[in-house]
Amino acid sequence: MSLDTAPRLDADALLDDPQTRIVVCCGAGGVGKTTTAAALGVRAAERGRRVVVLTIDPAKRLAQSMGIDALDNSPRQVEGIEGPGELYAMMLDMKRTFDEIVEAHAEGDRARAILENPFYQSLSAGFAGTQEYMAMEKLGQLRARESWDLIIVDTPPSRSALDFLDAPKRLGSFLDGRFIRLLTAPAKAGGRAGMKFLNVGMSMMTGTLGKLLGASLLRDVQTFVAAMDTLFGGFRTRAEATYRLLQAPGTAFLVVATPERDALREAAYFVERLEADRMPLAGLVLNRVHESGAAQLSAERALAAAETLDERGVDDAGPGAKSAGAAGTDTASTGGTDTADTTGSTGGTDSTGTEGAAALLRLHAERMQVLAHERRTRDRFAALHPEVPVTQVTALPGDVHDLAGLRDVAELLTAQEAPGA
Repeated sequence: MSLDTAPRLDADALLDDPQTRIVVCCGAGGVGKTTTAAALGVRAAERGRRVVVLTIDPAKRLAQSMGIDALDNSPRQVEGIEGPGELYAMMLDMKRTFDEIVEAHAEGDRARAILENPFYQSLSAGFAGTQEYMAMEKLGQLRARESWDLIIVDTPPSRSALDFLDAPKRLGSFLDGRFIRLLTAPAKAGGRAGMKFLNVGMSMMTGTLGKLLGASLLRDVQTFVAAMDTLFGGFRTRAEATYRLLQAPGTAFLVVATPERDALREAAYFVERLEADRMPLAGLVLNRVHESGAAQLSAERALAAAETLDERGVDDAGPGAKSAGAAGTDTASTGGTDTADTTGSTGGTDSTGTEGAAALLRLHAERMQVLAHERRTRDRFAALHPEVPVTQVTALPGDVHDLAGLRDVAELLTAQEAPGA
């Protein structure tokens, strides 16, 4: 099966459906998730929905493209939306989100003890998986407010896109793990009996960790665990609730990939994982796809014509090479000179024109080779997952840096042509 026969992803229908409340853009790093999320947000808002885009991208491209000086942990309205809806954008502040959880679920003295604890400060700022988990926490907060009828999430730039799905369970497991239970036992037992249990059960580990990380580490951890004990159940409960939210019918996952082997391999893993976890996959956004306006001129023919021009010159190469050279000049889309004009009206050979035509033919050949490689990679994915709807976004000549650029991306995302057209 090729991508030409794959079902088409109707992005407009997805965005217009009032039952769609959450769209999660996921995929490998560097494939354009942030731009895709922002473009979908602009499109949905200009078609009448009240949208918030949550990004976890530290590069801050989303703020720049939406004309906002800076994004923070609170939604900010985007000006310049041309339509009946509204668009808000925000960037996850991982530590601030963690602090908000503590402040919401612990009373004054206990909350202050947690927030000032050195171990908590390290955990909230950089513990493995915390960013992904806090993204899920923020998603749950946004959904609970009912202030927006569509939430679009740009997932974190993780080593693996699967980290986003694993984070709630992983952090929940950590907080409910054997090590944490051991540390909470003294607080639950109370008094000297508890400390005696801790000293007996952890004497060897205390000595080892003390040498490696410093004598104060365990005291910080013990204080943190004692203060957080009442919150652990809440972490687990919210992790489970967020996971169920991702499985709900109102959620749609869009897997974003470029037509490259590694990105599509990651996309395939993600498609399989979503299916295994019974999460609703809307389709694949194939980003930065290259095209040519003269695909009828193959790479082989273009290279052959270029070699002919190099060896014999335009006059000696005959009419076939002349026409091929002219076609190559047109396909480069550079606005350069037509080969027929560079040879002169008297039949003499213009070496500069000949060399230029040959160079353009070689550029066209390279482009056609890129297109062929991309098509093979895309078709391989389609053969493995023929049921996945696909939409393609043609590679743009420059970076997207404003609302107009996001509208251009949205137009390509929602084009009505079949993916392989």
